[in-house]
Amino acid sequence: MMDIPAANQTSTPFQIWAGPSSFHTTPKHPGPLAGFQRLNLDSPSDQAPSGPPPGQTSPWSPYSCHPGACGSILTPPNINGPHSPPYTTGALPEFVPDAQEWSTTQQVGKQSPNSESRYGLDPELLPSAVNVMADDRAEWEGKVFVSEPFCPPPPLPTTSCVVEDRGSASPNAIRSTTYCLPHDGPTALLARLPLAALLAPLARQNPKEKPLPMCMEEVCVKGCHRCGASMCAAMSWQDCGQRFHCPFCGKLTEVPWQHYQPTDGVDGARLDRQQRPELHMGSYEVLHAHQGEAAALLLAIDVSAPALRGGHLEFVTEQIHALLASLLREEGGASWSDARVGLLTYDSRVQLYDLSPALSRPHMLVLAETEEEMQLPAREGLLVPLKASIHTIASVLQLIPQFSPERVESAGVPVDLPVKAGLAVMQTLACPGKLLVFHASPLVETGRAQTSSGFFGTSKAKSIFQPPEEAVTLAKACVRQGCGVHLFLLSQQHVGGAWPGHVPYLTGGALYTFNHLQGDLDRERFSSDLRRVARADVAYRAELSLFVSKGLRASGCYGLFVPGPSPSQVAMATLDWQTTLAVELAHGGALDETRGAAIQAVLTYSTREGGRRSRVHTLMLRCSRHLQDTFRQCQAQTLLSFYCKKMYCAVLERPLQELREELQTDLTEALASYRKHGSSASVSAGQLVLPQGLRALPVYVNSLRKSEVLLPGLRTSSVHQRLQQRCEVLRLDASASATHFYPLLLPLPPSVLEGALRCSGASLRPDGVYLLHAPHTLLLWVGARVPAGTLTELFNAGCFSLLHSGETKLPILDNPLSAGVRALIHTLGSEAPCTRELLLVKQGDACEELLQRHLVEDKSPNGGASYADFLYHLHVTSVRLLQ
Repeated sequence: MMDIPAANQTSTPFQIWAGPSSFHTTPKHPGPLAGFQRLNLDSPSDQAPSGPPPGQTSPWSPYSCHPGACGSILTPPNINGPHSPPYTTGALPEFVPDAQEWSTTQQVGKQSPNSESRYGLDPELLPSAVNVMADDRAEWEGKVFVSEPFCPPPPLPTTSCVVEDRGSASPNAIRSTTYCLPHDGPTALLARLPLAALLAPLARQNPKEKPLPMCMEEVCVKGCHRCGASMCAAMSWQDCGQRFHCPFCGKLTEVPWQHYQPTDGVDGARLDRQQRPELHMGSYEVLHAHQGEAAALLLAIDVSAPALRGGHLEFVTEQIHALLASLLREEGGASWSDARVGLLTYDSRVQLYDLSPALSRPHMLVLAETEEEMQLPAREGLLVPLKASIHTIASVLQLIPQFSPERVESAGVPVDLPVKAGLAVMQTLACPGKLLVFHASPLVETGRAQTSSGFFGTSKAKSIFQPPEEAVTLAKACVRQGCGVHLFLLSQQHVGGAWPGHVPYLTGGALYTFNHLQGDLDRERFSSDLRRVARADVAYRAELSLFVSKGLRASGCYGLFVPGPSPSQVAMATLDWQTTLAVELAHGGALDETRGAAIQAVLTYSTREGGRRSRVHTLMLRCSRHLQDTFRQCQAQTLLSFYCKKMYCAVLERPLQELREELQTDLTEALASYRKHGSSASVSAGQLVLPQGLRALPVYVNSLRKSEVLLPGLRTSSVHQRLQQRCEVLRLDASASATHFYPLLLPLPPSVLEGALRCSGASLRPDGVYLLHAPHTLLLWVGARVPAGTLTELFNAGCFSLLHSGETKLPILDNPLSAGVRALIHTLGSEAPCTRELLLVKQGDACEELLQRHLVEDKSPNGGASYADFLYHLHVTSVRLLQ
């Protein structure tokens, strides 16, 4: 039930309804918006019909809402009213945002101009993503969700709960866009919703959950010999346990005599079912007998002339030494003590170091030829145990800032040089590992890209996102070796064709940028990111295999990896707990309603110690001939994460405007389909029908459409920012994706009674302080009329004028407000994928546009419709599709 006030007596009722529907008829429209004329919604130059005249109330507001069994029906304005947009027959409108820019002197706290609807709608009465999340948390927060075959939809990704595995994988590991699949392809086409699953094989468990069960490979019951699927609870047993039926290929497999057990006469389950996790658990792990080389930590430091002149090498080497020393102190066990560490430096040449404890002092090996494929001597001293060589490593780190610069300076040191050298070291010693590169030289422009933001408005924008062939080749070599690259860029530059993040992100690493490490805050962020990267527990040489029930197939796989020949097989150099992939499914035949459908993800990987393991997750879903069941069991946050990954991968091949139009088209057709197949004929044309689980989908999709990656007209976003945001968001899980596209806006001080607010300028009061949290952003907005006492308690400043917008750090003050806000920031930071800088934004400052970009219910300052206008147009177009 949506928390929306009741309508006044003059408006059409706003209600939730579930009624009979026909599931065997076809839509009246022949295909995706056939014959429809498209208007440009996002170009400020295009004109859109205005709302009611000033001072005149819209004849159709406000909305009202009533509970129902299956969905929501919103009553927006009369679509044939005097202010409805001019549609031609079969025309699909797109939004034309207001050309008015975000004013830095606007009166925040009243109805923000960017929050207003041109059609006179009250944005506060629209379905609220904040209320949807709050309702779900009230129902599930801290409670137990039983994950079993054919279970109902789980709690939302943004809700923390305890999952009890009773035969189906935790939603943290596998999450489906719907928990009731259509019976066959034609039925699925009617829904106009994607069938997909989000896979996070190494997802963290709630501390209150039981640890993942493990079994040895030799004693574990083997899976299907035909298709290679692992044993799971979806396998059905026949002939008293002598054979089992595989749901993924439909074949029967004989059970080896060593693993035979009879079945009971009740449900056909094996007698030892409860003693074997592979038979009754949705997730388990297999320990293989093979033992490989332990992973290494390899450090590559730029010692070129610009790096030596920068003055920050001494700080970098000190932080590296402090990190290595802390690894020994904090762990103290064999895991870190026996870990192998290596060190190399580079300018136009590469310097390797033999750090063998047997040597009286370390030896330097210089590689002058770096153009051709590097051939290194097989010397064990290139990677040494940390405990035995910590003092030798420390001596080299102390000398690095004292190096003499090259006599002849090169124009720039390519970033791929240390990557090739580090990869060669790991190949020579046959081990996987992490390669941390600390680069300070100017980036080398390749001349293949443009820096103009207008370039993104053309069909050539896809070339910006495409990695160079050399980067793809190097990334593939790193994947084969299990080498994850993390690049610390110490001198931040925006060179369009020289963005250095392709190889790091394609290998499971990341890019961290700093401004010459000049300030204390920049140095703190560097130290925090360095510790986070080195300590993170990841999987090396990861191979992900996907199996789906007979009648389904994987039609696409989207995420941050080097694409392979098949969407059901993905290889990655390294993989962490948050990295999530999206797999799109398609029907290849009809599903068996009695058996349901199964999705299995098997991740085979190496641990840091060199052990080989396989983690198996199997999700069992219902299937139905009734389309209403599919809509009823969808979740908006899962669909948002899928759409994001698919569209952000598609920018490599397709124009941005085409992708934005596709998002709107898909959502419009889905609403039209639900209106036809999930509602009764008594629903009036003035009522927007939304499935209950998709109430927040329009605001999520609108936020995705006007994100920095997809919106062509952003003037303040550089090429580097677009490229990095694409990669950062692609790897996020469903919970972080939802927070990225709909940030958490919290009033301060934190209050139990007042939770998150809607992401709109109308939520901000001039006498308030607000914290905006997204995975990669942390903003603190301060109103111009905040009481002086609050400013003193929080900032130790007596008046508003003494505050300075920009990067800041809250002072440690001895009062409840200061302690509470700092504790909240620390808690939110522990959930973030990287260390974030806290940005202070004062009301009225020019940098207030930073906040406006994240107020996703409002009009974007660079083009992009408000949530109210977007929802209105979705409704009008979906109704006209069925006329």
